[in-house]
Amino acid sequence: MKISKVLITGIAGSGGSYLAEYICQNHPEVEVHGLAYSRSTRRNLLEIESKITYHEADLMDFGSVFAVLEKVKPDAIFHLAAFANVKASFITPNTFLGNNILGTSNLFEAVRLARLDPVIQHCSTSEVYGQVDPKYIPIKEDTPLNPASPYAVSKVAQDFLGWTYFTSYKMRIIRTRMFTYLNPRRTDLFASSFAKQVAWIERGLQKELAHGNLDSVRTIIDMRDAMKAYWYAVKYCRPGEIYNIGGTTTMKVGEFLDKLISMSSTRIPTRCDPSRLRPADVTLQVPCVDKFIEESNWQPDYSFEESLEYLLNYWREKADEEVLSNTRV
Repeated sequence: MKISKVLITGIAGSGGSYLAEYICQNHPEVEVHGLAYSRSTRRNLLEIESKITYHEADLMDFGSVFAVLEKVKPDAIFHLAAFANVKASFITPNTFLGNNILGTSNLFEAVRLARLDPVIQHCSTSEVYGQVDPKYIPIKEDTPLNPASPYAVSKVAQDFLGWTYFTSYKMRIIRTRMFTYLNPRRTDLFASSFAKQVAWIERGLQKELAHGNLDSVRTIIDMRDAMKAYWYAVKYCRPGEIYNIGGTTTMKVGEFLDKLISMSSTRIPTRCDPSRLRPADVTLQVPCVDKFIEESNWQPDYSFEESLEYLLNYWREKADEEVLSNTRV
């Protein structure tokens, strides 16, 4: 399909900003519009701010969403906006359930009532599969859903809303389930937390690295490759279908930490912090992505080593900024 205008929900977030960058850099002929809650959240988009159009709207406010859709009339919508911190969802479950489910319902309903017909890529997560029986590894799209957190429950509900609007109203909704990614801009992920702490220790800003469960097994993808995959999903995949998206490098979280530490010339002391352990954890997430690759021809551009270096260097730059800021004070 030809795409000339897109709308990204959550454009200022860690994922939405990378997606906007990908489209601006690789498809400059496409108009990029985005929903942003307020101007204060736009620091992730400073480098491409002149190339995108912001629309201040809140997915919890149906009227503001409807007004933006009537004005923009996008060919494609990437629905990335959501509260996504798994651990925090155990503390404030109703916040996650209300925001993620009602926000998605408002978006779909606004598209329907505005009588638009965009392709909609709904961003879901491997968390919907929960703790998977090893007999289902690698995880395929028809693996039973078994959400283990309020966040995961909210994403299952979003998933089913997508299916309902596809079957009932013929809306062109494609559901993608993303597995573990390396995203420097999202600090609540284990990889970003580890990289930040390594950089902070290297610069003398903290003394030891705190971690949670190191025995979980993850298959890892670079965030930049993940956002390229979302574009490919809209271009080449079939509405109504579900697609797992993930990388090819599989390891325990502890192995990932060891690789990160090996990149530092500084001694990195570590300790387990009980507060970082979840009430219920998902410890085995290895995807089968054959369906997505066969239909889209997507391939990753970055090796695991390149992704790891990119992640650590991002946080080293942030650590240098922190040191400079402390020196000025």
